[in-house]
Amino acid sequence: MPIFRILISNDDGIAAPGLAALVQSVCDIGGEAWVCAPDRERSAISHALTMRSPLRVRRVQLPGVSTTAWSVDGSPADCVKLALEELMPERPDVVLAGVNRGPNLGTDILYSGTVAAAAEGALAGIPSIAVSTVSYEPSDYSPAASVGATLAQLVAVRGLPAGVVLNVNVPDGVRLGRILVTRMGIQRYSNIFERRVDPRGEVYYWLCGSPEAAEPGNGLDTDAVASGAVSVSPIKFDMTDDAALRVLSRWDIRI
Repeated sequence: MPIFRILISNDDGIAAPGLAALVQSVCDIGGEAWVCAPDRERSAISHALTMRSPLRVRRVQLPGVSTTAWSVDGSPADCVKLALEELMPERPDVVLAGVNRGPNLGTDILYSGTVAAAAEGALAGIPSIAVSTVSYEPSDYSPAASVGATLAQLVAVRGLPAGVVLNVNVPDGVRLGRILVTRMGIQRYSNIFERRVDPRGEVYYWLCGSPEAAEPGNGLDTDAVASGAVSVSPIKFDMTDDAALRVLSRWDIRI
C-alpha cells in the first residue's frame, strides 16, 4: 500500500499522551504523520476560531517520533485550518483528531474541540476522523490510537462521502475485535452547575455535571460503548431538517 499522509490534531494539547499514541500508531503502519495542535488544553471549545488576535505558531519536536509538528496558541479548528492553508506543503489524505481523553458521545459532539478539528478537515473536502477514549482516565491510549490509525489507512484508500466525519469512541481496555457502526445518541447531564461562594462572599458557578444513563435506542453510540464495543458514527454538519423543510415550504409566509 502506498504511503498515506495524515494531519493529526486534538483539543487536549500538543503534549497530550493521546496525541503521542496516535502519532506513533500512524507511523507504525507506514503513514506519514504531520501534527498541528493547540499549545495547551482547549477542551469543549467546539468550532471556535480566533478572530481578534494573532495566531503564534511554534515548531516542536515530539518525543520518540520523527515528524513535523507545530503548536499553535489557538483552537483545534484554528490548528487544522492553519495547517491545511499555510503550513503543510501538500494536502493530507486524512485529517485525524485525538486521541481525546474522555468520550465524545451523542450530543456532546456539539461541544467537542476534537470533533471540531475533524469537522474542519471535512469542510475542506478531506476525509476526517475523530477518536476518543470512553474513559476519562484510560489505562492505555494504544488501543484507541490503533483503531484511529487503522481507520485512517482504510479511509485514505476508500474515501468517505463528502462532508462526513467518523466519530469513534473506544472503551478502555477493549480488544479490537468488536466494532459497531452506530447512530449519534443523546447524552444528558444532571447537576450541571455547582453553586459556590468565593472568599469575598460573591456567588459563582462551576460547570461540572454527571452524565445520566443514556436511554437505549436502536444502534446508538451510547449503547455500543456500554456493551464494550468500539463505536464508529458517520456524522455530518449539514443540520438542515429535510422533513421540516418540506413542511415550511408549504407555509404562506408573508412579511
